[in-house]
Amino acid sequence: MQRLTFDEPVPDALRGAVIALGNFDGFHLGHQAVVNRAVQRGAHERRPVIVATFDPHPVRLFKPDVPPFRLTTLDQRQRLFAQAGADAMLVFHFDRTLASTSAEDFVSELLSQRIGAAAVVTGDDFGFGKGRAGNVAVLAELGARYGIATEAVAPVLLNGERVSSGRIREALQAGDPGTATRFLTRPFAVEGVVERGDQRGRGLGYPTANLTLGPYLRPKYGIYAVRMRIGQDHDHPGVASLGIRPTFEPPVELLEAHAFDIDQDLYGQTIEVDLVAYLRPEKKFDGLDALAAAMRADEAEARRLLALAT
Repeated sequence: MQRLTFDEPVPDALRGAVIALGNFDGFHLGHQAVVNRAVQRGAHERRPVIVATFDPHPVRLFKPDVPPFRLTTLDQRQRLFAQAGADAMLVFHFDRTLASTSAEDFVSELLSQRIGAAAVVTGDDFGFGKGRAGNVAVLAELGARYGIATEAVAPVLLNGERVSSGRIREALQAGDPGTATRFLTRPFAVEGVVERGDQRGRGLGYPTANLTLGPYLRPKYGIYAVRMRIGQDHDHPGVASLGIRPTFEPPVELLEAHAFDIDQDLYGQTIEVDLVAYLRPEKKFDGLDALAAAMRADEAEARRLLALAT
């Protein structure tokens, strides 16, 4: 899948595309409905499909001090869009210039001239243009003016509740990865490069792959049953500590993941860790023996839950 930006012209082969337009952070069921509809329309009209997303998230520009809240990185989104059948991902760099672009200029200059869109598919709550003056009705009106067909996809409800990125964040912060998984159709996953740590886990018989959380949302601190993607192994069971390691000083925020029944040097490798089930909160132990005993109990419970989730 190609990743496009406005640093270069959109390739001729991708002009006249159907555009799925939104932020798509998390790529949950609602986002999937939008992209699936774009893919269906593209197949019917024999047009390429581009998924357009925004980075950084607009909230980061207007409220730079808000805590990290991302559910997916651009790399993760690109893989998910490709799996959904899109031909390319277009990244709108969200800066002051884009934020000050009027709704009409967004359609006439960006969608029509620079992308050459034939059709645009969005969610029913999509807003765009300076001050979010544009909505799906404005998009339809402007699209008709500039020769772009538009379509808004209804929200997706799960058990009567609207699926949204905000609801997924709430679930993760409450220690409820199961709800997040149902809305996402896959577990929330943290991807990163394994960093060298202090090797305390190895000394206790539990070597860990350490990841910093970066821009990701901070789920509830605690111990999780996880599945890990390591190289070509896409579904390796394990257990992870997410938090500040209160038994040790100084506090350091990390995701420390231990893969069961595997012992290899992961330093410098990119891995992805799925949070499958929440086991317990973080706890400060009186000594290493008590910590090691708790880790053995965590391993046993993680193995049990992951076997049930298979």
